[in-house]
Amino acid sequence: MTWQSPIAPGMSWYQDSSGERPEYAAMDGSRKVDVAVIGGGFTGLQAAYNLAKAGVSVALVEGHRFGDGASGRNGGQFGTGQRAWPDDLEKDIGFQRSKALFDIAENAKHYVLGFARDNAIDMEFLPGQLNVLHKASYEKAYRKSVDAMTSRYGYAHVSFMEKAETAERLGSNHYHFGVRDTGTGHIHPLKLIIGLAKAAKAVGAQIFEMTPAKSIRQTGGKMLIETPSGTITADRVLIATNAYIGNLEPVTAAHVMPIRSFIGATVPLDDFPTIIPGKEAVADSRFVVRYFRKTPDNRLLFGGREAYTADSPRDISKHIRKQIAEIYPALSTVEMTHAWGGSVGITLNRQPFVREVMPGVMSIGGYSGHGVMLSNYCGKLYADMVIAKDKALDQFASLDVPSFPGGTTLRAPLLFLALSWYALRDRF
Repeated sequence: MTWQSPIAPGMSWYQDSSGERPEYAAMDGSRKVDVAVIGGGFTGLQAAYNLAKAGVSVALVEGHRFGDGASGRNGGQFGTGQRAWPDDLEKDIGFQRSKALFDIAENAKHYVLGFARDNAIDMEFLPGQLNVLHKASYEKAYRKSVDAMTSRYGYAHVSFMEKAETAERLGSNHYHFGVRDTGTGHIHPLKLIIGLAKAAKAVGAQIFEMTPAKSIRQTGGKMLIETPSGTITADRVLIATNAYIGNLEPVTAAHVMPIRSFIGATVPLDDFPTIIPGKEAVADSRFVVRYFRKTPDNRLLFGGREAYTADSPRDISKHIRKQIAEIYPALSTVEMTHAWGGSVGITLNRQPFVREVMPGVMSIGGYSGHGVMLSNYCGKLYADMVIAKDKALDQFASLDVPSFPGGTTLRAPLLFLALSWYALRDRF
């Protein structure tokens, strides 16, 4: 298969601020293990960590470096629940299943925080999130969702913000209303993945960078993973490549599509104390979400420009600064110290893709921009399934995630047309 670099031009602020980033050797020679993991992001490394900790032999291969993909380059926001509001999800799958998925997401939140604490990983967690409305017509639906979360889903950390409170907490009059969530927060994702890789290595997982999987095949009741430097023979395989599946496995490729997402970082905004004074993470109500937050050293990290092809724009910072200026006109000429991007895996209905794609081969991905918590926890749930036949992962596996239409030829062009239409709709 052809391997595409996951890195858009420009080094991320995460990489510049993460300190030492250990390198791990490429795999040299063949191996036999109980479980093979393909992909060294949050899902794959959490699976490897939890399997090895329980005494299961596991080998993980990553085609690039740990953190080069979405796990180390994302917006760092936790969120609450699934990608959709729980009452919206309830319309499709009913209250019982929606509540079960909401509870799993809460467990994911606590798991990631506990994992970082137990492994002494300073992932720079800051509390709070604001979900802000770019259209006044969304007010009724958002009020309804807040009421559902507090009254029926037992989540007491959200409150609806009127116009004045939204403006005060945001430091901008650009949005109409908002929802404040004090039960979540945001992190430095690359610091988490650096610590996660160290933890996996420490408990005995065999983890390898710069080792792309070239093919998966079954023979004699075993799964064989071919790499440029040897073969992994395993009883089970986890595919955790997310947006970087390429041509490795066709079922995953039909259900998880890559889009390019871009983030910029400003100089520290010490002269602008009114901009997000509480340092909450912010995400708006656009389909093509704009998401931003303040870092511990007072920078504004801003993401929102997406591209629906494999290409990256030549000047990422120019596009990011334009979007910043719409919300904060005083920052129209702010210096951007970093601008970066990479591919994010999405599904057609924005629900995670969890499926056995071949006998003994599970594929997990497609978190659709809501994966910082869920990707970590799904890796753990996969390990729980292997170790103890735990069925929590079935809550995701039972979701009806359709494939993208158009086959291998028209899938990407049709996605481009559909998402471009949604982006246009955001403006009106």
